[in-house]
Formats: sequence, C-alpha cells, structure tokens
Amino acid sequence: MRRRPLHMSGEALDALRAALVELRTELKIPPAFPKRVLKAADKAAARPELDHKDATHLPFFTIDPSTSKDLDQAMHLERRPGGGFRVYYAIADVAAFVRPGSPLDAEARDRIETLYFPDLKVPLHPPVLSEDAASLLPYKDRPALLWQHDLDAEGNVTGSTVTRAIVRSRARFSYQGVQQDIENGTAEESVALLREIGTLRENIEITRGGISVHLPHQEVTFEDGSFRLDYAATLPVEGWNEQISLMTGMAAAQIMIDSGTGILRTQREQDAPHVVRRLHDIATCLGIAWDAGVSYAALVRGLDPKNQKHMAFLTEATTTMLRAEYTVFRDHQTPKHTMHAAIAAPYAHCTAPLRRLVDRYTGALCVAACAGEDPPKWVLDALHCLPCDMARGKGGLADRQTVDLAEAAVLMHRVGEVFDAAVVDTDAEWNRPLNGKVYLADPAVLAKVNSTNGQDLRLGASVRARLKRADPFSDDDKVLFTVP
Repeated sequence: MRRRPLHMSGEALDALRAALVELRTELKIPPAFPKRVLKAADKAAARPELDHKDATHLPFFTIDPSTSKDLDQAMHLERRPGGGFRVYYAIADVAAFVRPGSPLDAEARDRIETLYFPDLKVPLHPPVLSEDAASLLPYKDRPALLWQHDLDAEGNVTGSTVTRAIVRSRARFSYQGVQQDIENGTAEESVALLREIGTLRENIEITRGGISVHLPHQEVTFEDGSFRLDYAATLPVEGWNEQISLMTGMAAAQIMIDSGTGILRTQREQDAPHVVRRLHDIATCLGIAWDAGVSYAALVRGLDPKNQKHMAFLTEATTTMLRAEYTVFRDHQTPKHTMHAAIAAPYAHCTAPLRRLVDRYTGALCVAACAGEDPPKWVLDALHCLPCDMARGKGGLADRQTVDLAEAAVLMHRVGEVFDAAVVDTDAEWNRPLNGKVYLADPAVLAKVNSTNGQDLRLGASVRARLKRADPFSDDDKVLFTVP
C-alpha cells in the first residue's frame, strides 16, 4: 500500500508551521547537510563515474507531481514487431555520484530515506545531486540504470535485463496532464501505451492474487479560523505508473534470486485465525460486508478508498497485517521465504535510489548479474547491515505523526464534545482491553481512545466518545478520546 500524501493549503501551513518545526525537532530530523557533505556533492556532481552506453536516442519521459525535482524514473514504451510491448525504464544511477566510504555515502546511511512534510522535504542526498546532476530532468544527459522489459500481448513479462546507460528525457509530465491527454486521445503513442500496459499489468496482478491500494490524498485547509480535512482521489494514471515500478521490482528480485545474492522486500502471508477474525470484526463495525469464502485480497480490491469507512478499514488493516521486511542472502543461500504477500511475488525495492538508500545497492547487484559479473565488493560489504539500516528510517513515523498533527488541528476547538465512533482496535492482547482506537465518520479521523470507567473496549462496538485532547503541540497523543 502506498503512503497517503498529506497536503496543506498555504493558510493551514502558516497556522501549523511552528508545530511542524517542533515535530521535526522531536524526531531529530537533520535540518541541513554538513559543509563537508555539500562540498563532496559539488565535486561528485562535476565528475561522476561514467561507464555507460549511449541510449540518448530513446525519447524518455517522466511522470511526477508537478512540483517534484528529484526524478528517479523515466520511461519509453513501444509496441514490438509481431505483437507485445517493450518497456524501457530508466532509473537514476546514484552510484555514479556516491562513492563507497565517501562523506556522501556516510550521510546517506545516516538519513536512510527522503522525508516528506507538508511544508518541506528533507532529502536523502544534497539537492545538487537529488534535484540536479542525478535527477532525470528533461533535456539533460544523465547516467541511469536502463531496464528493458519485453512483454507479450497480454502484458506478461517474457524477459528483463538492466545495464548502465546515458539517457535523455524529452518531456516532463504531471499526473494530471497525462491523465487528461490520455482521456482526450491527444497523448503521443508512448504515453498512451501506459494505460494499455498498466491495465494489462493490473489484470495480471489480480490473477496472481496481488493487492494495490491507492489511498486518497489528504487535504488540510484553514478558513475562518477553523481547519478542515478532506480527501482527493488518486488518478488512474498513478496506478498504471505504479505497475511499471512493480514490474521492475519483481524483475529485480528474480534476477537477484537467480544470481544468488540480493536483498528482497518480503512479507509473509498472514493467515492466523485470530488475525482474520480481527479484520472481520473491524469490517463489521464499519458496515463493510465481508462474505464467507472471500479472501482479504479480494475484499480490498472491491473497496473504494474515496469511501471514508472503506479508507478507515484499509488504514487500520495495514497495521494489523504483518509488516514487510528486508531479507538478505548471498552465495546462493536463497532464503526459504522470498515472497511479498501483498504483491504475491518476489519483490525488491530498486526504482527510487534518489529517495531510498537500499535501491542503490539492489540496482548495482542487478547490473552486475545481467553482465555476468560478481557482485561489487562495496555492496557485499554493506549487504547484511542494510536491513538494520533501513529499519532506522523515519519516513513512516514522520507520515503518521504529521497526520496526527493535522487531525489535532481539525479537532482542536472541539475538546469536550461527544462523537459517534466505532472501536476499530484494542489492546486485547493484554487481557484487559482498556485502550484502543476509534474511527469517526465526521470528521474522518482515526485516534486513540481510553476507557475511563474500567469497562473493556469491545472491538467493533459503536460508542459515544468524548474528545479529551486535540493539541498539535502535545508531547503525548495529539488526539485522545475517552469512553464513556
């Protein structure tokens, strides 16, 4: 499931900027790059290590939010003679700039990933690289890892390979612009093929039992002294674009498995009876019909993220299911478990090296394997540390606490009010479920709740919850309800 972006209007940002600054201080987010790192970035940007073939004849394009500058991916899609498709997918070659053991490398291993806040971005690499020299900006020759996927007429991958190449993007598109051009029939063929290929890949995903959930964007506005939280649905093109990335991640995983060395993103199938019962109870309390014999994957595909109750289930269910982890292997000691349950295939992170540390390593392993070479020593030296490194990333925590802050702002003038709510989580594992989470339909909020009279919280129960606290600056839970 993709992260749920949170956007704030300018007025909302002005009102909450101090709280966002305090949040970053609490999370110990680095405010700026050290001078030695900036100096190393300037040097690397001027003299990248290049051993790349020329692929500038391919007319690549990028699709990103209109304000993005750190462009990891570019693509060119075409039909193959005789039927089927060919997908060229260029991924920024960060390893051409970041040398092992350099100040840039050390800083990236400290930061782990790019962090996104409504008012600013805290990048993994200095902007001279992430937003310029290493970014696949239009009309610029850039070093890349060039994937080539051959597909049959039904969208099945028949072959994948990757090599280093110099590429040049010819166009920079936004999601909204591409969606409109495709719907109007004015998109050039390479862009128009994204819908055809993306739709085929979505159908293949359903067949293999995979799950893609596109949660809506949250929008926070501030008018007449009050905050408002609304939702904006994602566009179909975002799903088609994601299918290209997923296809590449699956190909990378298989290449590493076949070569005997790699790092996979794995997730076990969660079929424990008590977990399934818990999910059924959450669905029931939200009024979601889950018929007998219907799998979790099938249920999720039928839900509408624009429906607030459906979104509450999807959000809470992801915390109930087992989290994904990184699994390392080498010397052909392939782990017993290689699957990612939600994707229903082996999978690896490899398509966002400007924003995620591990992708630089998986990309290098795949390039070496496709060239018939041994894994680079700098990758092997770091391989077993990468799962622990990635576990230190603060992206998920920053996202959750930013949402908590926004929900506190929306409710801050309603402390003491009583709301109709549904209990969607409890601490039943401690035998006395006195704490949990409640879902409010209006405004659509998921927040913590405490039982104040000693009565157990019952999963799925409808309750009248009193808002005890809603404080964007609170060091404790920023939003807290009590029952009765």
